[in-house]
Amino acid sequence: MEHPGFFERAGPFSAAELAEKLGTELAGSGDTEISDIKTLGSAGPDDLAFLDNRKYLDDFRATKAGACLVSPRFAEQAPDGLTCLTTKDPYGAYAKALAIFYPGSLIPRSTHPASEGHVHPSATLEDDVVIEPGAVIGPEARIGKGTRIAAGAVIGFRVHVGRDCYIGPNANLIHTLAGNRVVIHSGVCTGQDGFGFAMGAAGHQKVPQIGRVIIQDGVEIGSNTTIDRGALRDTIIGEGTKIDNLVQIGHNVAIGRHCIIVSQTGISGSAVLGDFVALGGKVGVEGHVTIGDGAQIAATSVVRGEVPAGARWGGVPAKPVRLWFREVTLLRQLAEGKLKIQGDKEDGDAG
Repeated sequence: MEHPGFFERAGPFSAAELAEKLGTELAGSGDTEISDIKTLGSAGPDDLAFLDNRKYLDDFRATKAGACLVSPRFAEQAPDGLTCLTTKDPYGAYAKALAIFYPGSLIPRSTHPASEGHVHPSATLEDDVVIEPGAVIGPEARIGKGTRIAAGAVIGFRVHVGRDCYIGPNANLIHTLAGNRVVIHSGVCTGQDGFGFAMGAAGHQKVPQIGRVIIQDGVEIGSNTTIDRGALRDTIIGEGTKIDNLVQIGHNVAIGRHCIIVSQTGISGSAVLGDFVALGGKVGVEGHVTIGDGAQIAATSVVRGEVPAGARWGGVPAKPVRLWFREVTLLRQLAEGKLKIQGDKEDGDAG
């Protein structure tokens, strides 16, 4: 059964209506009917997309969207038939558009205030589910056979938890779909708002986050880790991945299968990790970068660029380990006075 989603959608709206509501210029057909907002790559003829980062210009040139929020300097590169809503601030307009299409998205949905008892009557629990004292199961939630929900945990509105799972004490799952044999330890929070704000001189406008968190089969997540739901795309934790305590995973992050992520790591929004990636403790990963299959990143490193599959990188910023070790050795020798830096002038040069 297809999941019904976590937020109700308004609309459809014509491109002309949206241009008026958003204060943008209309270039193209104002009669284009828009029913939803999606990314450039996933949008179809009745969807609105946006371009705010020149890194995605190729996606813009190839998009199948019916309309797109875009800066005037990029609008001339639009594909044939695309209706452009031009603005100097596409990201700010996108935030306003999300609030128009999803007016309830600024308030996370956890449990219903009218719930009687700890399990909402609309929730579905299969056989052998154990609900410990103080746990709360929200409306339309689904919990699979053999799963235990520990004391004080919250399973929010329409959250699905698969079979033979363990959800630890005081864990909070909202806007989340979890597979089978998932272990989530105490204090984990999933599905909260991604950290998205359109910055401006008058203040910072909150960008609604309408994606989900998808946790695939066999994932284990350590205590007090937080995983933000996606903005448009889902945040995805791949099958068999193991995550330590105190890890922060931002919105739209896609983590592959059987990855290892050690404590105090932070992964910024829209980063992509391939399968069998290993991140040491306190690694920082910049947003929108890709780490290839099987790559390993040493503890306390900061990844700021693309990492090839199978690579071993370390340092700040991270680089291939051989280069990093040479750099560290040279700096130590310099600090110990064992390495001299030759000046610009040779001995005997005239002053």
